[in-house]
Amino acid sequence: MTLPTDASLQKLQFYVTTAYPCGYLPKKLAQSLIATPQNLVDAHVYSGLIQQGFRRSGKFAYRPHCEQCNACISVRLPVSEFTPTRSQQRALKKHADLQISIIEAGYHEEHFALYHAYQKQRHGNGPEHTGEPEDEAAQYQQFLCQTNVESIMIEFRDAQQMLKMVSVIDLVADGLSAVYTFYDTRDKASYGTYSILWQIAWARQLALPYLYLGYWIADSDKMTYKQQFQPQEKLVDGVWVR
Repeated sequence: MTLPTDASLQKLQFYVTTAYPCGYLPKKLAQSLIATPQNLVDAHVYSGLIQQGFRRSGKFAYRPHCEQCNACISVRLPVSEFTPTRSQQRALKKHADLQISIIEAGYHEEHFALYHAYQKQRHGNGPEHTGEPEDEAAQYQQFLCQTNVESIMIEFRDAQQMLKMVSVIDLVADGLSAVYTFYDTRDKASYGTYSILWQIAWARQLALPYLYLGYWIADSDKMTYKQQFQPQEKLVDGVWVR
């Protein structure tokens, strides 16, 4: 296991979770490597961890650590080299009128209502929707609203000020990290594509070299969209390569 040599990161300890059902590959079990204690994973420490393939879920920093599977590959996009495809240019044009606000990460009823509708449409009445509404709201807050790092939410609204999309983003030392995006699935739109394109443009404005896109899995249809954004670097044996 290769970890950063920064002194503050050396104070962390790491443990491997028990096996749990993989959310991306059916009939597979997954395990994660968790960085502890959580309170030490601040913006500086997380900037080092993300360069080593870690991601954030709430206050947890983790990376896949499956004994017999290495399908999850960390990918990032060097934003200065990105050129949009024709379909991506159409998405930029189509959604250019969306009004954008950058706010501190936190809980908002309007956001949660959009998130709930998005999850229901995308995942139906799975296990995460069988509990009480209060339970789902608590899970949402833990997942996207609680953070120890520098996290923000991007609101995308139409001309009538209707909320159409929310993107949760972490700011790290060498880029932006796309945490999660949810949007109004009732519209015939390419909101997800537009969100990534907007993040690429914003990273350029901030003079940050990378947009971290999380994990890519070749055999997961849920991950296919990430390969539409090129060029990419992937983390292989602790080294970022094309």
